[in-house]
Amino acid sequence: MLTKCILGSMASETMIQNAKAFLQQESPDSKLNLYDHLCSVMHKILENRTPNSVDLLESLSKEVKTNKFAPAGDPSSLQDVRPASQEVELANVQNKLFEKPSEEAEPEPEDEVEMPLPDLMDTAHYFEQAGLGLGREETFRIFLALKKLVDTHTLQSVRFWGKILGTEKNYIVAEVEYREGDEEGQEGEEEEGEESREEEADEAKEGEDDNLPTPDYKPPPVIPKEETGTGCNKKTYFVCNEPGGEWTKLPPVTPAQIVCARQIKKFFTGNLEAAVISYPPFPGTEINYLRAQIARISAGTHISPVDYYKFEEDDEDDSDGEGRDSFVENVEFEPPRVQELIDPSLSNWVHHVQHILPQGRCVWVNPTVKTETEDFEDEEEEEEREEPDEPVPEHGPPLLNPISEDSEVDSMPAWSAGLTSNLVPQYAAAVLRSNLWPGACVFGLDKKFENLYIGWGHKYTAENYSPPAPAATQEEYPSGAEVTEVPDPTVDEERALQAVQQEQLDREAEEAEMEEDDEDDD
Repeated sequence: MLTKCILGSMASETMIQNAKAFLQQESPDSKLNLYDHLCSVMHKILENRTPNSVDLLESLSKEVKTNKFAPAGDPSSLQDVRPASQEVELANVQNKLFEKPSEEAEPEPEDEVEMPLPDLMDTAHYFEQAGLGLGREETFRIFLALKKLVDTHTLQSVRFWGKILGTEKNYIVAEVEYREGDEEGQEGEEEEGEESREEEADEAKEGEDDNLPTPDYKPPPVIPKEETGTGCNKKTYFVCNEPGGEWTKLPPVTPAQIVCARQIKKFFTGNLEAAVISYPPFPGTEINYLRAQIARISAGTHISPVDYYKFEEDDEDDSDGEGRDSFVENVEFEPPRVQELIDPSLSNWVHHVQHILPQGRCVWVNPTVKTETEDFEDEEEEEEREEPDEPVPEHGPPLLNPISEDSEVDSMPAWSAGLTSNLVPQYAAAVLRSNLWPGACVFGLDKKFENLYIGWGHKYTAENYSPPAPAATQEEYPSGAEVTEVPDPTVDEERALQAVQQEQLDREAEEAEMEEDDEDDD
């Protein structure tokens, strides 16, 4: 009908069909045809019945064509789709921290349980006075992230440990303690995983050819790691790269990882699965290296005012704290004055985290002591070998040891003390900064104190770091005259040797003849 109206009433049927076919040809660019486009325009004009339709014809045509345009990818966009920036993506992630849960979603607590979430904004106020911290906005986002961690795990206590900087991303570290009994299931899973790995290793050994020679070398015994809730694994740690991101639980640390971490110095990348390329080779990835550095920093920088903690009265250990690994909060604690906390002697501060021994543990174990199974398997071999020397037990500073006994750092004291404000000292707080681990600090005021670390996770060194030299090459066999090669003799030396040997033979022949003559005479 539209084609007939355009050509007129006198047009033949053939002309109408040819014209319609021409109008229905698709455009190679927009994949539209003029016939359908004109029908849509006419339909829109008749639907709206605007008085000045002839004036709006061009705009109506453009509107119809725009509504039919469907770009590849996002059909609702007519412009180039630009990827969201990292700031926008981070804002979308952190926006979930500010969403208030609905009243229906919040279950009513059955028992009144003390909220383990600390008042992070209050402690950040004191660090801000000392010129430390991360700023109020970021601190509040971390505070909400800790709340999310508390809501998803059954925790007894949680604390913002600090922030470790990386080359690509940073690590926000939370120190937690599970409620009693909630960590047992996870320990069982770890033990099952270790048992399965041991079974796979035994199966691989059984599949080997028995005719192959077996070496006599035995590696040094593996130092066992400390159980969860004791020593270096007393606390559990969670990390995330940004507030609002997923919290990742760090695995327990082993003595081998701590010993190797003391010998290397690597910057963190922010990727927990990144390889730690170093010498000596580190036994694990960045997640294990991060856990080892957290244990070292905590053991060296976590301090508290003297008498804030005390040992239990029924503890049968020595009174000086040797061998003790637990303490309780002193309800009768009387806080010292601020001026006493910054006294140059630093006798009013003590370490409340156990010292890590050179072995990589807080409690020394004898590596030569074997289990009954190992003794039964190696009984015959031990008879032939010489017994190794008994190792000397390692000892370190006891728990709640004063920081005044800490070693100096390159002719500097281990700690630097000061006030948050010298203008109004009556309202100032005491602040101590560690010179051994730059970035570790603690404030104290009345009964409040808190430890915080913000840094690269490296210990202070006066000189540039140099990797340790490789060990001397081990000898393959004992050196001696029986196996040592000698240079080949020259021709003159061989002739001289032959002459000496010939003279010796002639002398022996003459002596034999003389003996025969003597026998004949007899």
